[in-house]
Amino acid sequence: MGFLFKLPFSLCLILLLLLLFNGTFGILEDNNNKAALLAFKNGIFSDPKNHLQNWRLDSNLHFCNWTGIECNNVTHKVVSIDLSRNSIHGTISPFLSNLSSLTILDLSDNFFEGQIPKELGSLRNLEQLDLKLNLLTGKIPMELQNLNKLEYLHFGSNKLEGKIPELLFCNGSSSSLIYIDLSNNSLSGKIPLKNGCEMKGLEKFLLWANKFEGQIPSALLNSTTLQWLDLGSNKLSGEFPVMKMPSLVYLYLFENEFVSHDGNSNLEPFFSSFLNSSKLQQIDLASNHLGGEIPSIIGDLHANLSELHLSNNLIHGSIPPSISKLINLTVLNLSGNLLNGTIPFEVGRLRKLESIQLSNNLLSGEIPYSLGEIQPLSYIDFSRNKLSGSVPETLANLSQLRQLWLYGNHLSGTIPPSLGKCNNLDSLDLSSNQISGVIPSEIAVRTMKIYLNLSRNHLHGPLPLELSKMDMILAIDLSSNNLSGPIPSRLGNCIALEYLNLSYNSFDGSLPFSIGQFPSLQTLDVSFNQLIGNIPDSLQTSSSLKQLNISFNNFSGRVPDKGVFSWLTMYSFLGNNGLCGSIIGLPKCRERHKFYKFLPILLCSSVAFVFCIAGIVFALRLKTRLNISILNRRGFEECEEQITERKEMKYPRISYRQLVDATDGFSSSNLIGSGRFGEVYKGILPDKTKIAVKVLKPIRIGGEISGSFKRECQVLKRTRHRNLIRIITTCSRPDFNALVLPLMSNGSLESYLYPNNRGSSIHKPDLAQLVSICSDVAQGVAYLHHHSPIRVVHCDIKPSNILLDDDMAALVTDFGISRLIIQGETNNSTSHRSESTSFSSTHGLLCGSVGYIAPEYGLGERASTEGDVFSFGVLLLEVVTGKRPTDLDFQQGAGLHEWVKSHYPHKLDDIVDEAMERYGFSRPNVAKQFPKLRREVIFELLELSIMCTQYTPSFRPSMVDVAHEMTRLKEHLLNSSSLLIREASPANDEGC
Repeated sequence: MGFLFKLPFSLCLILLLLLLFNGTFGILEDNNNKAALLAFKNGIFSDPKNHLQNWRLDSNLHFCNWTGIECNNVTHKVVSIDLSRNSIHGTISPFLSNLSSLTILDLSDNFFEGQIPKELGSLRNLEQLDLKLNLLTGKIPMELQNLNKLEYLHFGSNKLEGKIPELLFCNGSSSSLIYIDLSNNSLSGKIPLKNGCEMKGLEKFLLWANKFEGQIPSALLNSTTLQWLDLGSNKLSGEFPVMKMPSLVYLYLFENEFVSHDGNSNLEPFFSSFLNSSKLQQIDLASNHLGGEIPSIIGDLHANLSELHLSNNLIHGSIPPSISKLINLTVLNLSGNLLNGTIPFEVGRLRKLESIQLSNNLLSGEIPYSLGEIQPLSYIDFSRNKLSGSVPETLANLSQLRQLWLYGNHLSGTIPPSLGKCNNLDSLDLSSNQISGVIPSEIAVRTMKIYLNLSRNHLHGPLPLELSKMDMILAIDLSSNNLSGPIPSRLGNCIALEYLNLSYNSFDGSLPFSIGQFPSLQTLDVSFNQLIGNIPDSLQTSSSLKQLNISFNNFSGRVPDKGVFSWLTMYSFLGNNGLCGSIIGLPKCRERHKFYKFLPILLCSSVAFVFCIAGIVFALRLKTRLNISILNRRGFEECEEQITERKEMKYPRISYRQLVDATDGFSSSNLIGSGRFGEVYKGILPDKTKIAVKVLKPIRIGGEISGSFKRECQVLKRTRHRNLIRIITTCSRPDFNALVLPLMSNGSLESYLYPNNRGSSIHKPDLAQLVSICSDVAQGVAYLHHHSPIRVVHCDIKPSNILLDDDMAALVTDFGISRLIIQGETNNSTSHRSESTSFSSTHGLLCGSVGYIAPEYGLGERASTEGDVFSFGVLLLEVVTGKRPTDLDFQQGAGLHEWVKSHYPHKLDDIVDEAMERYGFSRPNVAKQFPKLRREVIFELLELSIMCTQYTPSFRPSMVDVAHEMTRLKEHLLNSSSLLIREASPANDEGC
């Protein structure tokens, strides 16, 4: 202190004032920092981990020591806030802008909601702003453009929307940003990056899963530092740019609308631009509109390339053998293109390959045995091609093989027993081929965890007992083969099994009791076999079983009424004449009389009684035919009693007066539909049964209505299928004809597709539900064409003629203009299509409704099963596109089917994109495999529709084939998330 006395008094006074001011200013600065932090805490709703419990005004700790806070050691100002991954719920306080020295703000991986405060734009010293993985909404504030020192910007996985501020990435001639991630939001517009801006230090630029449009900014294309560019799942378009990025490691441009050069015919310029990119490891261009062939120079890319994804494009031609030069390739995905030719033998040189996916192409020839030399190979998917030959024995050398999918080809030969050496095999799918022989016992790999699918082949012989060793398997499908013998009781050892399908084989004997003891079994289908005996009681005690089908066997005895049986319908038991029980539609079981010794006498008496009854019935029928005209003249008031195909069941008697009362005098308020031949009214009978009454209009010239009524009665009376409407009764008077049908609570498919037409709330239809509905329709029509006691052509398949029951199952209705196949159809049971089928005709009546009528009908051809296939194809197109075939656009020119064909194959993605938007999968917030699966299903629906609507009838598939394909798509879609169809790729497992 002595030195102060040596200074002039005035100078001492100035020094004292300065010391006092600095102390006061420091206190004020501390108070501002503390107040800003407490204001932030006031916006917190929940702090599960109690990280903010020491953020208190009365705390003994200095705020620099509060959790998540870091201060400058000299000025004691807050420079960092890191509260990431603490499950905090709340809003971000604008008072954080008072922390003028803040350089790091990390609130990531919490539950912050509301908007990003625009006041954060005043934090001029901010270098790192991380708000990813929250629930933030609204737009990105324009004020954030002022953060000139920002190096790290991460808003990924929020709910942000709108356009990015124009100068956010670069508000001058250069930018300090090194890391930019705005992925997985709903941001739109163009990517705002002006041409003159230099991104000198930019290393990562991630905007995937948004709605960005336009082209990639040229300022990115010449970046010398950029390592990671991910613009996948947007709406970017134009030609693929020529990129000069020597530091690029990861390039993800999947799920956009890019095309190749020279009118979408040349991929070489794009790949040529990466010949000097020595660091490039992964390229993902999947799900664009890329055309052209894979250029041979692809083999000249740097050997560091480890993943190449070109799936779901329009690439054609053959796979160049030069691709084998990419010796470090671990993933090769070329599925969903138009590739043809053979699989190059040279792929066997890719000795580091772990996954190869070539599905959904036009590849032919044999599977190269050289694949067996790639030891790391884990995933092989060659499904849905035209591959022939046998399954290579060399695949048994792949000790790491987990997935082998070869379904939907033309493979023949037998199943190599050596595949049992693949101890890591999770799923094996060889379905829909021409494989023969027996199922080798060695194939029952104990460690198989997902599924075994050998369905739709020519396998024969018994089930190997070794299948019971597969105690980790989730699903087994051996349907549609020629397997025989008993079902082994040891199969119950498959304790993890959830799905078992043994249908359409020749299994005999009884159903083992142990089959009901699977602890996890959800679906069991043993239909269309030769099984006998009683239904095991163990099935009704199963707590997991949800679906059961034992139809078309020789089961007998009582059907249980507990467990799964409490909600099953008779359609699970069709074709088993010996069954009885309490399920509606099955005959009631008769109690056994205790005086069984009188059974022979009773049998003799019964036979005599039957003969007597038969004589009486014959006499009554003869009398009825003689007096029917008299009854009509008297105005018969009661509904005519009709006999069903099962002679023990009769339609109930409902009088005309009861129908009048049930429909309130056929009031217009109860009118639920009308058509060419009549109206449909809803009503309620005295016993509370809800009915639909189809009233035929008065007889017109030529007897059209009379013929329509008789025809529909005949069809409904003699056909029984779970996907065909059943008749309750008919009512006929000289001036009145009506069909009484059950009322479908969910209306028609038309009301489901177009809910706003009936005043319902607008909603996005459910894709899985619609595929299931179309599958039901296909099954019903296939039954009419090929399995019904009287073969029927429906002639009017359209959404309004498809009704939906309480469980949204589809029932085909309205047989008023159907045609019955006359004698002369081929009886060759091995053929799905009749060789020479003819039908009755109604003069002057064009079969069907406008937009759904097959073109040959307009040329005078008679109704045919092929015509129904055409109508079903149009129905599928309507379901996928959401466009009616009678829309004005199609009335003025080609039909809906021609419009879709004009987009195939190069422009089909436009239709698929609209469908994805309609079904709510355009902007997924889940793993990209989820919408990808839906996209594949939509593609296949469109392709199936195009096949069904071929101009030449003989080129169309049969309805049996269509039904099988729809069933496969239905199972593929509904079970994909749990067990049957899974996306299994190392690339998809990344980060798990």
